[in-house]
Amino acid sequence: MSALALSVLLSLVSAVAYASGAILQEHVATDTPARPYAPLHHGVWWAAVALNGLGAALHVVALAYGPLSVVQPLGALTIVFALPMAALFVGRRAGRTAWRGALMASVGLAGLLALTEGTDTHSLDGGERLVLAAGTFGAVGVLFLAAQLVGRPAVRSMLLAASAGVAFGIASVFTKTVAVDWTSDRPTVQVPSLAVIAVLAAGGLLLSQASYRGAGLAGPLATVTVVNPVVAAAVGLTLFGEEFRYGSLGTALALTSGVVAAGGLILLTRERLAASRAAREGSAGSSVPAARTPRAPRPQEQDSEADAARAQVGERVDVGAVAGPRTHLEVEMRSRAVAGGS
Repeated sequence: MSALALSVLLSLVSAVAYASGAILQEHVATDTPARPYAPLHHGVWWAAVALNGLGAALHVVALAYGPLSVVQPLGALTIVFALPMAALFVGRRAGRTAWRGALMASVGLAGLLALTEGTDTHSLDGGERLVLAAGTFGAVGVLFLAAQLVGRPAVRSMLLAASAGVAFGIASVFTKTVAVDWTSDRPTVQVPSLAVIAVLAAGGLLLSQASYRGAGLAGPLATVTVVNPVVAAAVGLTLFGEEFRYGSLGTALALTSGVVAAGGLILLTRERLAASRAAREGSAGSSVPAARTPRAPRPQEQDSEADAARAQVGERVDVGAVAGPRTHLEVEMRSRAVAGGS
């Protein structure tokens, strides 16, 4: 097997591992709504953590055997794999709008990453790392606070997923920086960078777990999958000297791919908002008591009422003349109870 074929295989297995971890995370979020960030007591959550770690490790190994332009776009298949896997294994089917949004996000992300030309020899100095870390923690904090202030679960989920994507993306940037320094002729002490990687990776995992609460699978997963490499690519373009292929044409195509990916995320958000609105209306409709309609009397009840209107046993009927013109002879039927049975 060639190195390129091995990198493609590892990338596909990595995408499946990421998709499986996301499905388990969404399942845990449904089972433990009171612990949105770290349900440590839930064994399934630890399985999701292991699958995410396996996906990351396979992705790193794939990068060692294949070019970045091939491995990174294949990571976008995580969304495409997750939807049918969720329908097959846990019975969570996605609607047409969710499928369209997921495919748009995947295609746009794959096009954007395929057009980015990377460099493997550039690293960040101490000042650049400090500024990047401070800016990252600030951006993640702003997104987190905005998510706490938003009332709609779907929007809150997207903000939390975006903050997780930012954390994962910058963790990848620091990982690349550490790898470049370690392979250089004079490796430096990497303890601060390793600490930043650990904090961002753990924070991204907790934020992504919280993003699945009440928001389904497709929307949060697509947001994390898109924001993560886009943020890393943006840092590469600005700090690592990377650029788009094919000059101005490649830049235009990359921008178009970004618009397509953003449109997919908007579709996923709108689909989840519509689902939440329908759920609220359904719960409101079920809480209103149904108006009671008068019950038609049964045949036995009709017979009882007719018998009550007739003279009962123990009564007698008197017939007497009624005052009036003799030409109109009328009689009055009146019932009088017999006193003492006489």
